[in-house]
Amino acid sequence: MKSTVESLSPTKVKLIVEVPFEELKPSLDAAYKSIGQQIVVPGFRKGKIPPQVIDQRVGRGPVLEEAINDALPKLYSQAVSDNQVKAIGRPEVDVTEFNDKESLQFSAEVEVRPEITLPDLEGLEAEVEDIAISDDEVTEQIESLRQRFGSLNPVERAVGDNDFITLDLSASKDGEKVEEAQATGLSYQVGSGQLLDGLDEAVIGLSAGEKKTFVTQLVGGSLKGEDVDVEVTVTAVKEQELPEFDDEFAQTASEFDTADELKADVQTRLERGKRLEQAGEARDAVLEKILTLVDVPVPEGLLTDELAARKENLEQQLGYSGMTMEQFLEGEEQTQDEFDEDLKKRSEDAIKAQFVLDLVAEQQELSVNDQELTEHIVRHAQRSGVSPDQFAQHAVENNLVPSLVSEVVRGKALAYLVENAKVTDASGNTVELKTLQPDGSYADPDAADDEAAEAPVAEPAQA
Repeated sequence: MKSTVESLSPTKVKLIVEVPFEELKPSLDAAYKSIGQQIVVPGFRKGKIPPQVIDQRVGRGPVLEEAINDALPKLYSQAVSDNQVKAIGRPEVDVTEFNDKESLQFSAEVEVRPEITLPDLEGLEAEVEDIAISDDEVTEQIESLRQRFGSLNPVERAVGDNDFITLDLSASKDGEKVEEAQATGLSYQVGSGQLLDGLDEAVIGLSAGEKKTFVTQLVGGSLKGEDVDVEVTVTAVKEQELPEFDDEFAQTASEFDTADELKADVQTRLERGKRLEQAGEARDAVLEKILTLVDVPVPEGLLTDELAARKENLEQQLGYSGMTMEQFLEGEEQTQDEFDEDLKKRSEDAIKAQFVLDLVAEQQELSVNDQELTEHIVRHAQRSGVSPDQFAQHAVENNLVPSLVSEVVRGKALAYLVENAKVTDASGNTVELKTLQPDGSYADPDAADDEAAEAPVAEPAQA
């Protein structure tokens, strides 16, 4: 077999393959055997019919067609291997010439990974925002902790903002009750906005035993999105009493002896969370920077598939949330054309990032061990709300393991880029990422050299 490669574009090639007829013999024999088992010829056992008899009964043409269809995938794969073509996607195969008992010639156009030249990876620079923790953020965390240990006390007064109330709801449409929109004994905090639009305004000022009717739209059921009359009855009013933030509270709510120690711990935890956010920002900034330095052509077919997958995923999410595309665009403050252009840009960047990270992984000889793959599967399972065993079985059954391995390798490649880049904050301070731990703390640099810890930058950015 002879094969040559013709470059059609930076992301597409054409393979031209010439095959001597004798190399088709295994596929031709298989075709005769297959057809011989499907027909009945008097005097011959099924599967034992001579080729010349099959040619007389069925014709030489169907046999050759089946043989060629069987041989083409193998011949194409061999041509790809022989010419070291980095093919992606399905090829467009065309039989250009066939002479029985002489030769077969076909061409195959296929998209390929583009050739990429990486810049000096040691010299990458990126900037992220400063870590800033406000007094309000500390206070908010402390207030949340106080609320967890607060008590609810009944009060003999009208409902006020932030009160906890018990209520009954009854919706009706044109004077008839909406059966799926009846509820009793609901607990609700005024001001949370977690039930119906207009409910907060309706209950404020009511006392236990009083009721009021207001107009709103249901968020589910057969009348979803339609105006209905809702009668709300307040059956109980309670206010929350919060404990004082003092040493006694610190000893009750934490392992600390004083309020100052607890407040310092809150500050530390907030700082660790900010470090992780900053690490994520650094990851995105470094990847964005390298994409501006590298020319990465995007295969049209791959882009089409990526756009289709993202649109399908968005449609599913909108369906689950009960939102229309028009409502989504309104919330994003985008027109359809603006959204389509933005989606195309994000899809192109995602594909470019994959090519760059794959090349980095190849150059750095990065690989994946069983423990890393298992940990990745566990994270996927947690996000999907299933057990690791269930997710692993699903991955094996749907041939997703190679894709999961690629995700881990690309994550390690991105971690390599980030850790070897010079990342500074807006104030010009160097951002330490090599020893950053998953909880936002820093590892001992000496220990980190001996035992590689999983960094928060290991996951590649989702463009």
